[in-house]
Amino acid sequence: MASLKEIRTRISSVKTTRQVTSAMKMVSAAKLKKAQDAILQIRPYADKLHEILSSISSSLENSDESVYTQQREPEKVLIILVSSNRGLCGAFNTNIAKTAYELALTKYNRQLKSGQLGFLIVGKQGEKYLKLKKMPVVGQANDLLDLLTFEQTSKLATNLMADFEEQKYDRVELVYNEFKNAAVQIPTAEQFLPVAMQNEEDESTSHFDFIYEPTKEQIVEELIPRSLKIQLYRALLDSNAAEQGARMTAMHKATDNATDLIKDLTLTFNKARQAAITNEILEVTNGAEALNG
Repeated sequence: MASLKEIRTRISSVKTTRQVTSAMKMVSAAKLKKAQDAILQIRPYADKLHEILSSISSSLENSDESVYTQQREPEKVLIILVSSNRGLCGAFNTNIAKTAYELALTKYNRQLKSGQLGFLIVGKQGEKYLKLKKMPVVGQANDLLDLLTFEQTSKLATNLMADFEEQKYDRVELVYNEFKNAAVQIPTAEQFLPVAMQNEEDESTSHFDFIYEPTKEQIVEELIPRSLKIQLYRALLDSNAAEQGARMTAMHKATDNATDLIKDLTLTFNKARQAAITNEILEVTNGAEALNG
């Protein structure tokens, strides 16, 4: 059995750890509120923009007129992995990195073997995982997560659109954690480029005959880049909210575990001290009996 000093030292150490995890939990809870508000505000706008774009494009005679909607054989593929720059958030980073890794091994195994697959990393933790798996990391944009703004995200989206237009990549996939609530994050993989258009009109708008100004083609050409920027920004906001929720949940569990451990150690300490006191009493009693004898 460990000595009383060792148990006391361990109790003090666990109490310090509990203070840290409790503080991190409160910080994550505050950040989660802000991140949750941001993603809940942008979702309706992003969904409506996509709905309008799909509705207009489905009525065009040639939906492949835009360079961003051209379906090419995916010989060169880029996978964008969105994770986090910091750890201590449970399985948040591991789960999404595994999703991207398995996507490369299954859907794009041919491109991976031929050296035509690359990863663009947003988040240091995902980069560590993929480099450990010896995956081809062709670039990173980890600074985006330090100051997450639409302007910075737009620059990355513009670069991706330019690469697709120049046929540097035939397909771009986006892999991120979708925020559902503080305890649930959904690993999501969706096609970023080319833009997937619906062939059939939405039933809710099919009976309307709109007059467009300017033309449908001009509207679609204007909306597609904006929609792509919003899609990328939404994914980053989703991932950010999911990260804060995962960290808050992980720190809550860590705090509870530390509390349980302190209780167990305190019980062990009291038993050890009681045993030590009993031994001292026995020694005194035996010593007194020996003197009397």
